[in-house]
Amino acid sequence: MTTQTLEMAIREDSLVSKFGQWCWRDKRGAISLLVLLFIIGVAVFAPWIAPHSPIEQDYAKMLMAPSAEHWLGTDDLGRDVLSRLIHGTSKSVYAAFLAVGIALLIGVPIGLLAGFLGGWIDTGISRVIDTLLSFPAIVLAVAVTGAMGIGLTNAMISVGIVFSPHLARLIRARTLVIREELYVDAARCFGASTTRLLVKHVMPNAIQPVIVQCTLLLAVALLAEASLSFLGLGVQPPDPSWGQMLARAYMYMEITPEQMYAPGLMIMITALTFNTLGESLRVALDPTMKGL
Repeated sequence: MTTQTLEMAIREDSLVSKFGQWCWRDKRGAISLLVLLFIIGVAVFAPWIAPHSPIEQDYAKMLMAPSAEHWLGTDDLGRDVLSRLIHGTSKSVYAAFLAVGIALLIGVPIGLLAGFLGGWIDTGISRVIDTLLSFPAIVLAVAVTGAMGIGLTNAMISVGIVFSPHLARLIRARTLVIREELYVDAARCFGASTTRLLVKHVMPNAIQPVIVQCTLLLAVALLAEASLSFLGLGVQPPDPSWGQMLARAYMYMEITPEQMYAPGLMIMITALTFNTLGESLRVALDPTMKGL
């Protein structure tokens, strides 16, 4: 075994050991991670898990109560609610990660440049960020979705655009501190370019709060998808999503209120999982909490 291979094995063993210690120390975070992995697994294997087709209609079984054949009943078109809930998981999880991914792609580079370059560039970017943050998030998302076109992908791209100023402002604040550190000055004295300084020295040390914020934004993105689908701007029929299921169940709330329970509970559990995992990451990445 070569020295490099041995070092990699030791490093991997150290990472596994640290992860195990974190799971033992933070039971709440470990449970949240397991729940999240379970939800992602359901989203991936939905076609094999769902007992029925999510779009097959049976008008003879409309608004049926839960039974042995349909565990969560059927909707207003006779479709199995459990199957639609399972298939809707992939749409909702995809929507949340797409929105946060777009926010990262836009917000992180802009925030890094604003904080590192300073001057009129920082002033101009900061004013744009302040302007975007002055609009209510859901109103701005609806406006951008209307301009881009109706659909889940366009809706979540618009949500990502709305989220990007939050991440840009956060990483800008961290960059303003990191750029004054001695190791950044040392790298600059050795002739490091601006790109290398940002990628190798500034971003790795400024990204921790952004990671935590992303887990919190995943929960907000999930709720935003539900809101936009509820308004008819997200997932379009007959494809299911939790927000779209809520929108249809809302019309029959007085007849069969139980139709709203399953998608509403899934939205709540998933959002709570993201929030709890984000809080655990905040504690794990905070150097002042190491001794606790």
